[in-house]
Amino acid sequence: MTSGHPLRVIHFVTGGFSGATQVAVDLCLAAQNAHAGPVLLVLRRKRNTSDIRVTALQTQGIDVRVVPGGLHVLTIWALYRLCRAWKPDVLVAHGFSDHIWGRLAGLWAGVKVLVQVEHNTRERYNWLRLRQSLWLAQRTAQLVGVSHAVQNALLRWGHPPSRCTTISNGVDLDKWSRGLPWSDRETAVVMPARFARAKDHTTLIRAMALLKQRGLDLPCYLAGDGKANWRKRAETLCRELGVEDRVHFLGRVSDMPELMARVKFCVLSTHYEGLSLSLIEGMVAGCCAIGSDVEGVQEILEHAQTGYLVPENDAATLADTLEKLLQTDSVAASVAAAGREHARKTFDKRLMYPSYEKLFQALWSEKM
Repeated sequence: MTSGHPLRVIHFVTGGFSGATQVAVDLCLAAQNAHAGPVLLVLRRKRNTSDIRVTALQTQGIDVRVVPGGLHVLTIWALYRLCRAWKPDVLVAHGFSDHIWGRLAGLWAGVKVLVQVEHNTRERYNWLRLRQSLWLAQRTAQLVGVSHAVQNALLRWGHPPSRCTTISNGVDLDKWSRGLPWSDRETAVVMPARFARAKDHTTLIRAMALLKQRGLDLPCYLAGDGKANWRKRAETLCRELGVEDRVHFLGRVSDMPELMARVKFCVLSTHYEGLSLSLIEGMVAGCCAIGSDVEGVQEILEHAQTGYLVPENDAATLADTLEKLLQTDSVAASVAAAGREHARKTFDKRLMYPSYEKLFQALWSEKM
């Protein structure tokens, strides 16, 4: 760290390259750039853990290790051995259910400061997993929610209020700030989201069908990979509704900032979020943002001021909102500009790292 004891920190997170993975990566890079103590990124192997992406992280100078992800006992054993060899002062375990296996390994290895980072407002806590999480909470120095909505979820699940706090996620402003002028942008929609249970591609596709029925030509780009079965369902719905010519499945996009920079509308149709980085990135890139009125999106957008909130599962209202914005282009441009300014002031990742740095130092001091 930049002050106090130069702490050795391990970040343990899924190797699925989710939003939680990106936050852990950002924190590792920030520590590296701040010439802090040694930092190690440990990924739990998933079926989609890409050796190419792991190598890319290593090329950036991040010390990355990958541990088994099949049997939980193998994950815990491998991380335990890493902790015993590497001797971290702080172990930060990100996301469900990785925060359980990470903290069990850290506790067993005798790591002095354990930190849980919760990234979502809804997780599949069955009775056993919740009991494990609550037991571990009593042995964890701090539980961090990546938004106020996530902190509230931690409290609803019964975690101790005295150990819960919020540190909002942030994005790389330089990376996402290359948007074209509004008049030069394509009048199109991009939804930057993986195909998964939490994401609601279905409602956006139905909204596109309604717009087509109204004679409005609006291309829609679905940018993200995710689970094949959820993508297949979306593709089938497009064929059934006759919008294959409007809805384009891009898969994983190698240059998302370029895509966001050239379209007018960023839509996140979703059932729940922790804090939607993709929507924030769209705002910083200069898109007019539209999101489902759910936790994890509500604290990003102020309706009709910095973006638009539409009811969950409501294709008609989403279509109406897009139609109105198409008819009042100057309003869309004004809201996009206000949203960009708000996102830049509020969700700069350069604000995120100092908050974690201060927290780690405080927790370490309490242990000494």
